Amino acid sequence: MATPEFIRTIRASAGHQLLWLPGVAAVVFDDAGRVLLGRRADNGRWSLIGGIPEPGEQPAACAVREVFEETAVRCVVERVVLVQALAPVTYDNGDVCQFMDITFRCRAVGGEARVNDDESLEVGWFPVDGLPELNEFALFRIKQAMSEAPTWFDPTGLDSSM
Repeated sequence: MATPEFIRTIRASAGHQLLWLPGVAAVVFDDAGRVLLGRRADNGRWSLIGGIPEPGEQPAACAVREVFEETAVRCVVERVVLVQALAPVTYDNGDVCQFMDITFRCRAVGGEARVNDDESLEVGWFPVDGLPELNEFALFRIKQAMSEAPTWFDPTGLDSSM
């Protein structure tokens, strides 16, 4: 994932200490009910499309922007699926971040799925019953996006693993 310039500026004075950051994930469906996924350049794994909002950027607008930047697919946000504080992550360079994830269910409205930046090795549409290997984070979000349940959150504050 490319590090936004505003985070590089913060890191210049904050060093590697924990940064609390917003993050968005997009579960994008096409008219056939397939899910849009990208195979990440940093770890080679398939995942949902997502990113970090720029200062002042609305989370839903960020989801739409990230989907287009990474896949060339145009989408609209339909609803908030999930809001969750994730566990802290330490990157190879020693930087520590903790994200407040907001996941959106989105609908594709145009464009052809293709690698559109240097963050992905591949992008593609997958039927829900034929997904590639995904981590629990992505699987749980896809499941929630497919349901008509209200926005999911952890009322206990105990589950930051997904």
